[in-house]
Amino acid sequence: MTLIIADDPAAHPPTGRRPEPPAPVGRGRLVLRRLLRNKLAVSGAVVVVLLYLLAFSYSWYWPWNYTMSDSNAYLSPPTGTHWFGTDKDGIDMYAQVLRGLQKSLTIGLLVGVISTSLAAIVGSVAGYFRGIGDRVLMWLVDLLLILPNFLILSVLSPSFRGRSWLIFVALIAAFSWMITARIVRGMTMSLREREFVTAARLMGVPAWKVIGRHILPQLSSLLIADATVNVAVAILTEASLSYFGFGIQLPDVSLGTLIAGGTGSAVTFPWLFFIPAGFLVLTVLAINLLGDGLRDALDANSGRAHRHRRKNAR
Repeated sequence: MTLIIADDPAAHPPTGRRPEPPAPVGRGRLVLRRLLRNKLAVSGAVVVVLLYLLAFSYSWYWPWNYTMSDSNAYLSPPTGTHWFGTDKDGIDMYAQVLRGLQKSLTIGLLVGVISTSLAAIVGSVAGYFRGIGDRVLMWLVDLLLILPNFLILSVLSPSFRGRSWLIFVALIAAFSWMITARIVRGMTMSLREREFVTAARLMGVPAWKVIGRHILPQLSSLLIADATVNVAVAILTEASLSYFGFGIQLPDVSLGTLIAGGTGSAVTFPWLFFIPAGFLVLTVLAINLLGDGLRDALDANSGRAHRHRRKNAR
């Protein structure tokens, strides 16, 4: 009879250690991962950065100014001396286009920041305090929504002709925040009833701190995506107003004024029209791609983010 003795598990201790759970990933790093997976958004971000660098650095290396005329090159096509050609006054189009791009990008960025900030403040205050203040603010929002914005901007812009272009920025921003303010108000009303907001109020935290520390951070994904969209909308608005002569005035230039100046020569001297128009389309398209990518990266439940997760799981 053979006696079989089972091995004692204690006599053979495991040689390896149980793997430790992975460290939690911060929200910022998680958003960055999602954004980097979106190739279109990354492409848009790269193009936007390159456009900013190109627009604000051309004067360091380019010998021509956007007001400097070359008496030897009137309506010259693109050459080695004038990369984008010249206009009827002999002014270098490369310098003009990049100056116009610089102005359009600056106006778009300022309008995006101002309008989104205004929407965040008005919407959160109205949704948090409610009462008569909420009714007055929403009445103002409804009034601005029904007004013909483009017509009002066209009427008001000539009154500020010759003054600082920052007034033009304020005018565009004043009509770009209402819809977002309504969305922020609704989300603030929902967050106001959450436990962490109620606990902060019971602890005596001032209302402005509750809004700034507990409510607006919860809306950061919406506000960031909205600011990006507002930049593109502001660039198109500025270009449209400048095209009709209501925006940026000579001797300064923007993409809208350059497109307006080259419209009549689109067939005979195509570089006067198609180069600034191409830069406008490229700028708006890149910003929109970046905005879509930011929205999907910040919103884990968005359809595109879900598709990226499902693809990576395979």
